[in-house]
Amino acid sequence: MLRSSLRIPAAGIAYLMTAAVASSAMASGPHEFADVAVISGARAGPGTAATRVIAHRGASRYAPENTLAAVDAAHRRGFIWVENDVQRSKDGHLVVLHDITLRRTTDAAKVFPGRAPWRVGDFTAAELARLDAGSWFGKRFKGERVPTLAAFLRRLDHNGQRLLLEIKAPEKYPGIEAQVIRELRVRGWLDRAHVRSRLVVQSFCVMCVKTVHEVAPQVRTGILGAPDVRKLARYARFADQINPRASALSSRWLAAVHRLRGPHGRPLEVYAWDVAKNTTARSVRARGVEGVIE
Repeated sequence: MLRSSLRIPAAGIAYLMTAAVASSAMASGPHEFADVAVISGARAGPGTAATRVIAHRGASRYAPENTLAAVDAAHRRGFIWVENDVQRSKDGHLVVLHDITLRRTTDAAKVFPGRAPWRVGDFTAAELARLDAGSWFGKRFKGERVPTLAAFLRRLDHNGQRLLLEIKAPEKYPGIEAQVIRELRVRGWLDRAHVRSRLVVQSFCVMCVKTVHEVAPQVRTGILGAPDVRKLARYARFADQINPRASALSSRWLAAVHRLRGPHGRPLEVYAWDVAKNTTARSVRARGVEGVIE
């Protein structure tokens, strides 16, 4: 997903730290698909829905995106939800990277100078493991590696965090939807506790989201983008969320989304991304958005 530019006020960050402490108690409450991350400057009052905050590619302002360092940076700052991007190596391993090529966030051009344009899917997992995925961000992150999805899931479990997983460019990786579901199952992420409140799988590819729902109907799913309102009823058969760029939001579109219920019987949710710099979390929530990916 494109990088968001939202700036969370200091009071909001302070409250996130409070929310993180309470996460285990709230997650075990009676409400299925419970959530705990609130990003307003004050505690939500009775009957007020909390806005979720999702750390985009981990805490990517503080550590190199989509690395374990970014997961830990999000954890230290109280972010309960983490968003990541999943692709596949040449030899079939699931790895966490945003860009289709390795040039921007690794030293692939230096380590493998003759293999331009350094597409992720052209490298084996062993080759990807050789790359430095941290130095581009800062010297203290030198040696940070491209994580496998398995390693990423282990770190989230260790930290007690939750995952908004984006399947990136599925057209380049046939069958990746079923492979992601298999990996989630093997790593224990399809048990009741995870499925209830700790996992959402999303993609810009509508058919990819539909496939995930067909393979694992218990998993919550999201469609990235702002589909035409005429398509929403059809998409609600297999998607629990519609997650648009903030600039695409309108009151009419939001109302159309919220009138529908997803495959798990709950009203469709909207998570906004690429929020303007001068927009606060509170103002986004006031527009009827349940979450912000920042």
